Amino acid sequence: MIIRREYHFTGIVQGVGFRWRARHAAAGMGITGWVHNEWDGSVTMQAQGSEFQLDRLLEAVNGGDYIVIDSVEAKELPLEEDEYGFHVR
Repeated sequence: MIIRREYHFTGIVQGVGFRWRARHAAAGMGITGWVHNEWDGSVTMQAQGSEFQLDRLLEAVNGGDYIVIDSVEAKELPLEEDEYGFHVR
């Protein structure tokens, strides 16, 4: 079953390769969506895939050498039917 979630990450998540790591991991897993730096130093990501894929994506992002995630908020979103690829915004 395919789901879509929006994640909001706080901590040391900008300037440490977070977006690149998310894009690379998502592309390798067939996940679609996007990731974006926010003005307040946080990162927002929308990802669409199976629950298993999204769990693996979070593990991959959290495994970065300099990334320190203090908190993650997640919410379910409607699917984006015509979305292809995973992009950095």
